[in-house]
Amino acid sequence: MQKILLKAQRNEITEHFIYKKLARSLKNEHNRKILEEISRDELKHYNFWKTYTKQDVKPVKFMIFAYVMIAKIFGLTFGIRLMEKGETMAQVNYKEIAKHIPEAAKVAEDEDKHEQALIEIIHEEKLNYIGSMVLGLNDALVELTGALAGFTLALQNTHLIAVTGGITGIAASLSMAASEYLSTKADDSDQDPVKASVYTGLAYVCTVIILITPYLVFENYYLALGTALTSAVLIILVFTFYLSVAKNLPFKRRFFEMAGISLGVSALTFVIGYIIQAVWGVQV
Repeated sequence: MQKILLKAQRNEITEHFIYKKLARSLKNEHNRKILEEISRDELKHYNFWKTYTKQDVKPVKFMIFAYVMIAKIFGLTFGIRLMEKGETMAQVNYKEIAKHIPEAAKVAEDEDKHEQALIEIIHEEKLNYIGSMVLGLNDALVELTGALAGFTLALQNTHLIAVTGGITGIAASLSMAASEYLSTKADDSDQDPVKASVYTGLAYVCTVIILITPYLVFENYYLALGTALTSAVLIILVFTFYLSVAKNLPFKRRFFEMAGISLGVSALTFVIGYIIQAVWGVQV
């Protein structure tokens, strides 16, 4: 039990410094005060465990550095939500400890309050435009993986497939960006139409670059296609994980749904490419 308490104590002091450092980096006063309050609560929890362990423990400096960097790179909301998931796991430990130390239940209640505060903590621009990013990403994955699968069998030349896919992808990204601009402007929403179109276009273009790169690296077009499809699945995995953490959404269902659609369209267009090659005898 002493080891469990010391671990809980170390977690609390580590999270205290993480929230404290994040609070110092914020300009928004409302958000900064919330983080400072949570930081103080974490310190209270640390002192609570100390009354039982009778020891001082040092924070895990690597974890402080890691979470602060994650918040700076991927956004404050993502970093905090990731921290929240860790706290949720810690709640189970608190409930177990509460069987021996009833006062520990109060710590678990405080953690619940943290979760509620974090839900409304911050409004980041990138999360306001997450719908535009999803639109660009989804369309690029579905359309381009399908197009590349069809081009692979019909053209059978990696460099030609890369050029054709690149032209198709850039044209489609411009079209999607323009459509998002007009759609956002017509909806009269709080979003800036220009920013919405930029987020959509950038998500599309970045996906295009990743998917056509294998055709510029490998000579074997089947290997290039397999690598492109693997890259598509990894993009879906990373983005779905980010979205599930930042927006507190279910992960598995969204991942398999998105991956299934992209790979399903790719398989269908691969068959279409085979039919076109067989009927028209296209050879490059």
